[in-house]
Amino acid sequence: MTAFFRIEKAARADAGSRWQTPLAALAATAGLLLLIFHRDAADMARIWLDSSTYNHCVLIVPIIAWLVWQRVPELRRLTPRAWLPGLLLVGAGAGGWLLGQAGGVALARHLGLIMMLQGAVVSCLGLAVARGLAFPLFYALFLVPAGEEIVPLMQTVTARMCMVLLDLVGIPAHLEGVFIMTPMASFEVAEACSGVKFLVAMIAYGALVANLCFRSWPRRLLFMAAAVVIPVLANGVRAWATIYVASRTSTDFAVGFDHVLYGWIFFGIIIAAVMAVGWRFFDRRVGDPWFDPAKLEATPAGSATDRRASVVAATGAIVLALLPVAWSEALAAAGASPVPARIAMPAPPGWHRIAAPHGRAWQPHFAGADALHIAHYADEQGREVDLAVAVYARQQEGRELVGFGQGPAGPESHWAWTAIGAPPPAGRLDRIVSFGTIREVASFYRVGGILTGSPFEVKVETMKTRLFGGPQRAVAVLVSAQAPGDGVSPRPAIDSFLSALGPVDRLADRAAGLD
Repeated sequence: MTAFFRIEKAARADAGSRWQTPLAALAATAGLLLLIFHRDAADMARIWLDSSTYNHCVLIVPIIAWLVWQRVPELRRLTPRAWLPGLLLVGAGAGGWLLGQAGGVALARHLGLIMMLQGAVVSCLGLAVARGLAFPLFYALFLVPAGEEIVPLMQTVTARMCMVLLDLVGIPAHLEGVFIMTPMASFEVAEACSGVKFLVAMIAYGALVANLCFRSWPRRLLFMAAAVVIPVLANGVRAWATIYVASRTSTDFAVGFDHVLYGWIFFGIIIAAVMAVGWRFFDRRVGDPWFDPAKLEATPAGSATDRRASVVAATGAIVLALLPVAWSEALAAAGASPVPARIAMPAPPGWHRIAAPHGRAWQPHFAGADALHIAHYADEQGREVDLAVAVYARQQEGRELVGFGQGPAGPESHWAWTAIGAPPPAGRLDRIVSFGTIREVASFYRVGGILTGSPFEVKVETMKTRLFGGPQRAVAVLVSAQAPGDGVSPRPAIDSFLSALGPVDRLADRAAGLD
């Protein structure tokens, strides 16, 4: 027995000596990466704490630590050796971060940082260890606050599911974008009702359960499919139930019922249901090894060259991470042209300025704009339009031309987006509504050398100008008109004004002081 303990102690000491240098290299690399990208790391942590959609991310870090700890017995039998091809993952993360920095896409920067940290593990500890830590490394992706991008899609899916269920129970309803009109009231499938919070958390939970409780990949995939589909269906039923309860009681009671049910009971019921269905199919036994070290270990014990390789891997990771930062700072130093304090709003032929329009007031939302000008016009036929011009000298985080809440209907306004209409040339058309009042808005974006109505093209052009230089100004020109009556489109007034206005890109350049 004494001999056994001596052998075990010697084995642990040998494992410790083999892991010491690679772990030190990894710790130094990860620490420097977090220091270099401390703003992005802090931004992710702030989102975890401030946004209820991502509160569960706070638990991901200790879960990853626990997952690694579970694998320690098998990891001790591996020999960590620096693997320089792992730097490709660091480089991919650095490139993704640069694209996110250039395009003002926080998601890309956050994902890039996580990929760089994953690449540091692979390059400093080696391929065998990375394979043993495959799931903890993968699970780190759930640290990235992602999912709110699908809110509009989930709103639409939930609204359409509600319409199907309302028809089944005989409640007449009409769908207008994300608004459900019923005889008793009008209901909006708001962002909070889209079910994205539930879905994002459920996907993270489902991935964890699939790894802990299943060995068979088909069973894992089926469980993950259930973790995605069931929350979507359940959220549609929940939204329908709110409207159904309102039809039998009152709107105030139904809203209170929905908040209590969804906030305290509903989420737990769905998790319990998914677990109950999957329980009988669990095929991983308690105590099963997480991986077979003999299959992963393909290299002999460490040698003197391993220490130098660890230093090379750590240095390479830091250099790759610094390159996009240096490039971005060099271009930012170029600065941007100042925006004129005031601009002369145009005087299109056949239209004259008015003090204020009739109907419900409207103003677009462009947070952080360097200038926002609004003018109101009318023609001889009595048609009225609003012209808004927003100017950014240089787009930055939180000061972007397109993004969440930016555009015709702000998050705190009384207007809400309902649908997209036939776009004018080089623009886009949105239909928004406020308490039954309909308004159409034609939007044009001037970025770099293009005029477009596509948010995607705006992001791409913004990336190009930030990566390779060019005009940094960004301008939005919006022409809007309120529907003169039920079923009557304000589009003729918008088209007439645009025809008289002339080239929109020239107006945008004048507003930015470039013409």
